[in-house]
Amino acid sequence: MSAGSPAEAATGDGALLRAMLDAEAALPRAQAEIGEVPRRAAEAVTKAAGLDGFDARGLALRAGAGGNPVIPLVADLRAAVSELSPGDGEFVHRGAASQDILDTALMLVAARTLDLIAVDLAATAASLATLADRHRTTVMAARTLTQHAVPTTFGLKAAGWRALVLDAHDRVVRVRATLPVQLGGAAGTLAAFEADGTAGEELVSAYAAELGLCAPQLPWHVLRTPVADLAGALAFCAGALGKVAADVLVLSRTEVGEVAEGTGGGSSSMPHKNNPVRSVLLASAARQVPALASVLYASMAAEDERPPGAWHAEWSPLREALRLCGGAARGAAVLCGELSVFPARMRGNLARGELAGSAGCVGAAEGMVARALERGVSGLPGH
Repeated sequence: MSAGSPAEAATGDGALLRAMLDAEAALPRAQAEIGEVPRRAAEAVTKAAGLDGFDARGLALRAGAGGNPVIPLVADLRAAVSELSPGDGEFVHRGAASQDILDTALMLVAARTLDLIAVDLAATAASLATLADRHRTTVMAARTLTQHAVPTTFGLKAAGWRALVLDAHDRVVRVRATLPVQLGGAAGTLAAFEADGTAGEELVSAYAAELGLCAPQLPWHVLRTPVADLAGALAFCAGALGKVAADVLVLSRTEVGEVAEGTGGGSSSMPHKNNPVRSVLLASAARQVPALASVLYASMAAEDERPPGAWHAEWSPLREALRLCGGAARGAAVLCGELSVFPARMRGNLARGELAGSAGCVGAAEGMVARALERGVSGLPGH
């Protein structure tokens, strides 16, 4: 689902490396902004951080010696700065802890991926609004506990899908707007920056402004609210899209045949099949992301002022959850934009169930669709 998607590129090793370099370069720029580092040095660090030649795989292999990839990255960046501007390597990573840089980098990765997800969720909601409006009065059987219940309309079903997608969009936009930088120094006290004469709060605000993230009230080395909020938003997003997929999978069964994916997938052994592969992959993401979120929630129980293991456990599941949600959002936008609906088959299936009272149900459903479509899309990040 995520292979080849923008979210895959935004969460890959190269993207994380770029985010770490961005975080390192922004720190001396922020320090220069408040007069604590020479602007010449800040410019040299920024230039060096923009160079090619940093190797994500090599950093990963060297990370074992210190437990994280920031330590070897700082060594490489200092060497690059010293080549460009001899004597300015000392201004790389000045006062920062490894966790400051890696947490900030992960927030940058999250922000960049959530921006992509929000756009695709908005596109999905737009397609579902079109389906809901077009099929306001397209009657079909409602199903409860797998059996025909009473009549409803496909327009109301599509409006329900849209409501969930909009709920997911709201959560993604809200969390994106609150993602913070991390800056606390060795023990979360900002003491190293204060020793340099830097006003801690002023520096944190300048650092956040450089990166387009928020300035936290406190360093959050062991106060993992930002990660937990991300976990919740991503799990909800995957589940909302999974609901759409679950219904499409049921309604596209051969014996039901009420909808079909516009571009289904083939089978390696049965050439007659047109499998609802996008829905299958959406359903897969919906089952994986909550499990990844559980790891992120469990990491909130982080001891001391810097945790041994809890923080480290977040790196992989956070990126994988972002990647899966990004792929799912892109897949849902295509699925809902191309979905084929078969009203005649819906009426036929409804007739077989011998359900009464369709006129009253259609009228009630139409009114609900109209109310549901009054809800708009909340503002996208940066708008």
